[in-house]
Amino acid sequence: MQRTAVINVVGLTSSLIGESTPKIQAFASRNRQKSVKPAFPAVTCTAQSNIVTGCSASQHGAVGNGWYNRDYSEVHFWKQSNPIVKGLKIWDELKGLNPSFTCAKMFWWYNMYSSVDYSITPRPMYPADGRKFFDVYTHPMEMGAKIKKDIGDFPFQTFWGPRAGIGSSQWIAESTKWVEEKHEPTLNLIYLPHLDYNLQRLGPSHPDIKTDLEEIDQVVGDLISFFEARAVKVVLLSEYGISDVDRPIHINRVLREKGWITTKDELGLEQLDCGASQAFAVADHQVAHVYVNDESIRGEVHAALEAIPGIESVLDEVGKRE
Repeated sequence: MQRTAVINVVGLTSSLIGESTPKIQAFASRNRQKSVKPAFPAVTCTAQSNIVTGCSASQHGAVGNGWYNRDYSEVHFWKQSNPIVKGLKIWDELKGLNPSFTCAKMFWWYNMYSSVDYSITPRPMYPADGRKFFDVYTHPMEMGAKIKKDIGDFPFQTFWGPRAGIGSSQWIAESTKWVEEKHEPTLNLIYLPHLDYNLQRLGPSHPDIKTDLEEIDQVVGDLISFFEARAVKVVLLSEYGISDVDRPIHINRVLREKGWITTKDELGLEQLDCGASQAFAVADHQVAHVYVNDESIRGEVHAALEAIPGIESVLDEVGKRE
């Protein structure tokens, strides 16, 4: 079986490949290119689950980066347990065809308690005294200490938050090379998040995106050279692209004006109280999941949503199945 590395450069589109990405452009020019229909919704957890299962969100269940849990009356985002995603994963199918097949999953999501052979994912530690320490979770467990000893700690601050930048993608690339050199997996799934940051913060037309493209081009180009020197086939993909926007749509403000939202004052700041609200929205980029706790107002909520400028469609249970 041909060993393969799939490098997921999130946010990369054909319109961004050019003079700022000479290494990516050179790779694209000597290989076949193909457009794929993006996941809906086009968010990381859904898109990656589509890719590894070949199923849609209605089948594998990852309908967004997070959703409301009615049992807990809480919104849960960015959960990591792989059993959340239903369906046959590509690595399990390939293991069934070839018992010697192995898979590494480097920072792709739903990366805990998976059936892959090697994995690394961001996972802070939370001691009982309330502190928080940045860390990663690895499988096998002992692999984490070995990687950190050889290449240093994962720069978690550059993965999420206001300091998010190229450092996280650089570390992911180095850890990927470490796993390849030690274990030579048949399939290596690599997630490089760098473009996702400023494309969302600033938009694809902002002049600073040029620097981001140059930075990720160096990381991707280095990985391509590394894998090709080891006779590993390289696939570059992007789970979604990002378009310019010119207005937000504040669904919860509308629902609040209708009297359906309940908030709680916490240290002088308002917090949404999901369980006490009659209806509320969990906004997740291009879609919002609207939850109705009071069935008597379902029709009113539907009508209120349809009246909001900028909302293309409002799907009820029948509409979601279609």
